[in-house]
Amino acid sequence: MAKEQNLNGEDIMITDETIAIMAGIATTEVEGVGSMSGGITEDFVEALGRVNPAKGVKVDSKNGTTVIDLYVIIKYGYRIPEISWNIQEKVKDTIETMAGIDVSEINIHVQGIDFEEESL
Repeated sequence: MAKEQNLNGEDIMITDETIAIMAGIATTEVEGVGSMSGGITEDFVEALGRVNPAKGVKVDSKNGTTVIDLYVIIKYGYRIPEISWNIQEKVKDTIETMAGIDVSEINIHVQGIDFEEESL
């Protein structure tokens, strides 16, 4: 769990799951991201109708450092290095602004390319 200190000097605990949800939503807002890749189990659960905003996100908070791993599928036609950079910037800004937690590392794992054409 990540810890933040508020104005009264009290500690507020923010769970890794909460950070994962914020990171997942921020990632899907980046243009060029097709979807998140959560593996067979998460894909099966999602097929049953349960949406998981933390799908494809792994958060590890230890000793005051927060490391986020994102498993993404990129849309065809987008430059992977550029999209990866945009994801890192968006997620870092979102977590630091909303939760006040310093993110030390954001690792992007491209799991595939989405070749589906978007309808206009």
